Amino acid sequence: MHILFLTQILPYPLDSGAKVRAYFVLRYLAARHRVTLVSFSRASDPPAALAHLRTVCHAVHTVPMTRSLAGEARSLARSLVSGQPYTLLRDERRAMHQLLQQLVQAEPFDAIHADQLAMADYAWQASRVAHASAPRLVLDAHNAYYLIPQRMAAATRNPALRLFLRREARLMARAEGECYRRFDHLLTVTPEDRAAIETLLPSDPAAPPQRWTMPICVDSAAPPLKRQPAARGLLLLGGLHWPPNADGARWFLREVWPLVRQQAPQAQLFIVGARPPADLQAAASARDSATAPDGAVIVPGYVTDPQPFLAASAALIVPLRSGGGMRVKIVEALQWGLPVISTTIGCEGIEVTPGRDLLVADTPAALAAAAVQLLQDPAQGDALAANGRRLLAARYDWRREYTLLDAIYPA
Repeated sequence: MHILFLTQILPYPLDSGAKVRAYFVLRYLAARHRVTLVSFSRASDPPAALAHLRTVCHAVHTVPMTRSLAGEARSLARSLVSGQPYTLLRDERRAMHQLLQQLVQAEPFDAIHADQLAMADYAWQASRVAHASAPRLVLDAHNAYYLIPQRMAAATRNPALRLFLRREARLMARAEGECYRRFDHLLTVTPEDRAAIETLLPSDPAAPPQRWTMPICVDSAAPPLKRQPAARGLLLLGGLHWPPNADGARWFLREVWPLVRQQAPQAQLFIVGARPPADLQAAASARDSATAPDGAVIVPGYVTDPQPFLAASAALIVPLRSGGGMRVKIVEALQWGLPVISTTIGCEGIEVTPGRDLLVADTPAALAAAAVQLLQDPAQGDALAANGRRLLAARYDWRREYTLLDAIYPA
């Protein structure tokens, strides 16, 4: 089949969960079909990323994505006037519509695959002007997006922000329900997200779209990392421009970290991720984990190679209180052989057994106790890591799990 594959972010390098999902789906399809990738690109994308993706795909096209305060303000104003979600309006670009129209009118595509909700309308509009008969429409939604602002509203203390987030959740739910009905196939990454999305769809299970659940997977054959024998770091990893990650980091720093320091004063806290907000940057007491003193908080921002922080960590901490979908950082930690401590929401949708594959804690006291436990008992961390690697090989390897795509895209 000739597939037009649309992504909101360039799916390489693999430094975010959304990229990991899109990349391995792309790899699986491109090994069996003729795939043309169309993606938004950003100034921060390394040239090597495009070069690599061109070795995977039949063709690669990009449209620059730039954002500004003025543009964000216009999107917010449009949302207030139109009743459309701000989250979707901020990603509308005429240049993307124009490029897709040129491509689908120049040659026939058998299918258009939209990765994430932000690309759904682009796929729909392109299908309406396609050169050939209507191509198959496939949406990999990843998440039930309305759950993200809904959960963020429940966690925030700011009344004005809470009101905005509740409104955004309502608008997103309506927009998602309308959007999904246009697709032939709909993929989600967890059963929880599928159930949440199905509340927005017709009750008839035979009505379109056909629904599939397929987890985010990685390469289980990759070797685990080598950690320091007496690692004393606790690692928070993920893009800090994503509000749930920033909220979780603030909560851990404010409510949990002081409790950890009381029992393990030698511990260090690594908050690693792109675009840390000013308040998290201000909390840093050091920049380099190798020379940081006891009790240091290290906020290096985006790092191209997280290995030094991974090796120096006794555990990955996932202190999420909101969000949706599946935390790829947990699956990657299973691959790395890094012990994990997560909230219930943080490990939602991943088939882990608490106490065997990772530790789960939802209160500051419980999170602090779990962190201190792994800092003081490396053997327990090693056992969790070994169990996690076994789970990864059994359930989260892309070469095996993504055979589900053969039912949507028969050879």
